[in-house]
Formats: sequence, C-alpha cells, structure tokens
Amino acid sequence: MKKKYAVGLMSGTSLDGIDAALVAIEGVNESTQVELLHYMEIPFTEEERRRIKDVLSLTTSNVKKVCDLNVELGYLLANAVLKVCESANMSTEQLAFIASHGLTAYHNVEDIPHATLQLGEAAIIAYQTNTTVVSNFRAMDIAAGGQGAPLVPFSEFLLYREYGDDLLLLNIGGIANLTKMASRIEDVFAFDTGPGNMIIDAWMQLLYQRPYDDKGSIARRGQVHQPLLEELVQHPYLKQPIPKSTGREAFGQKFAEDLLRRFEHVAKEDLIATVTMFTVLSIIDAIHRFIDPIHQARQLVVGGGGANNDFIIEQLALYLPQMNVSTQDSFGFSSLAKEAIAFAILGNQTIHHEYSNIMNVTGANESVVLGQITPAPRKDQHGH
Repeated sequence: MKKKYAVGLMSGTSLDGIDAALVAIEGVNESTQVELLHYMEIPFTEEERRRIKDVLSLTTSNVKKVCDLNVELGYLLANAVLKVCESANMSTEQLAFIASHGLTAYHNVEDIPHATLQLGEAAIIAYQTNTTVVSNFRAMDIAAGGQGAPLVPFSEFLLYREYGDDLLLLNIGGIANLTKMASRIEDVFAFDTGPGNMIIDAWMQLLYQRPYDDKGSIARRGQVHQPLLEELVQHPYLKQPIPKSTGREAFGQKFAEDLLRRFEHVAKEDLIATVTMFTVLSIIDAIHRFIDPIHQARQLVVGGGGANNDFIIEQLALYLPQMNVSTQDSFGFSSLAKEAIAFAILGNQTIHHEYSNIMNVTGANESVVLGQITPAPRKDQHGH
C-alpha cells in the first residue's frame, strides 16, 4: 500500500492546547506502519482556556456557548493543521486526511444510555484545509454499548504488539490510563486509572499561576499531607470494576476547587506533593488490583505529558521494584505526540472502513468502524 500523509489532532482533558502530529502512514490493521514527521503543540491563550472552562462547567454553560465553542475550536484545529504543515514545509494538498479527536465537552458513562460530546466542527477543518476529515470517534463505540473510551489502546496494540504480554503502557494526560499489552488484540485490555495531571495542573494554576509542575519540582519540595491523601485514595472510582473510564466530570475543576477550599490551610508545595502522590498511588492500585492477579508484567512504559514529570516516574519505579519503568521515547515513539498519532491511526482505519475499537477495553458489544467522515469540500484539488 502506498504511503500517505495525514495529521492527527488531539485536545485533551488537561486543556493546555492542541496537539498536531504530521505522520506518514501506510497499510491498515496489523500491517500499519506510521512515522512521525513533525509534532507541534499549539497552546490555548488564557482567554480561549477561560471560554472552554466556561462551557465545560455545568453551572456556567449554556447551549449558545456550546454552539459557539464548537465553531471556534473548528477554526483553532484547522489552524493547527496549517501550522504543523507549514513548519514541515508541506502543503495541505499533500494530506490524504485529517483525524481530529476534538475536545471532550462532556462524557457521561454513569447513566444509561451512555453519552459523549466532542467539540471542534469537522466541516470547518475540512473547509479551511480542503481535506477529508475523520472526527467524532467515540460515538459509534457508545452506540455499540461501549463507553467510547479509552480508544488509544488500538494504536498501542499496532505499535507494541511484538512485545506481547510483558508490557504495560501507561498514558498520563489529564486522566491516566493503562493498557495491558498482548500479542492478540482480543487479549488486550485497558482502562482509566483515575486522574493524571488534571488535579495537579488545576492546583498549579490556582496556587502558582503556572500551567503545570515542571518536572515535578514543586511536588519534590513538598511533604505529603496524610489526611488529604487518605481521603483521596478512598475515591470510589478506584474500586470500580473494569471496563471503566473517567474524566473531567469526576476529577475536573469543580472537584479541584472544592478540595482546595477544604485544605487551603496546608502549605502550597505540600498540596502539590499530595495530589501528585494520589496520581501515583491510583496507578499503583490499578496495577495491583486489575493486572497482577492475571499477569506479572515486567515493563511499564509511560507516555503523555506526565512522562516529563520526573518525580512521578521516580515514584512509580520506587513502588514497582519488580518492573522496569521507562518512557515511550526510549522505544522510539514520542511521548507528547502519542495521542495525536493514535488518532491518525484510528482515522486511517476509518478511511479503510476497518474496525478500531477493542471490546475488552470499552465494553462494546461488537467491533465497529469508528469516526465520521467529512469529505474535502472542493474536488478541484487533492485529486478528488
């Protein structure tokens, strides 16, 4: 199969900006080969972040704000495509497709039927770039009875299956999720362990006016506040059976602000140290609770923004002496670009009308083709 160029777009639960990965991709299913050509993170401005948070809050949101943000994000996502292509000296005319996850406005898997909403109008991305866009990846899995998350494990299976049962993949974005690798796709399972950077980042912004704790340096300076940590590790999500997924609805701004009000007497660096340890311990708990009874994995490979938090990596290694803890970069894959590349792979599956959910992971009743295709609007270019 001929090599194609594509851009994967992701805007995650940490609300830091848009990740854009320009890739060369060929093949499909287990013959997929993908190479990262260029990666950019386009940060949101403070004003953009404020408008997004306004929409994501149940107390301040309304249907007009949701509608407006959907369009605004469409332009921001299109701009990210133009920027990453320009930086790589490539024309959008060379792109076969764009795969856009968009930004999750709400994800409700507590109620039946499940529901999810991703914002970032695909028609605007397609129009601005004159390129076919694959978007709204989570909806079909939910239609098939799944939770619509996590979806990244399909790409992890394609990239890491040669390492088989010995590997656990941990992605630490706003939420942390864990994938138990296997040589057969039906044996792969994955789930969200709980918060990744979400509470840490929220408190860094509120306490230090910084977007995140760079390399975990503030957490390293602080002392864990035991009463707060003991409360956090009792969170009911940790004990929920798998398959399971979570998000901002459980651990977002409201959770962070309510918690901070109750523990504002604690020193700032101690608060950051404590929520960082909560992230670490929720991951450790998930491994002991759901992985160890089945299989003793030997390697933990960490990706996502949390892979740059040296304190988290050190603590994971400390609590998992039986495992080799490393980052995704040591396997030749970019930690930061991980999810954007994943959606490029999922978009490639969609274009080929091939399945890309894993029933074990999302709880769906069957394998389905994910995503919706918005064609390039003008057929005088791109050879359409």
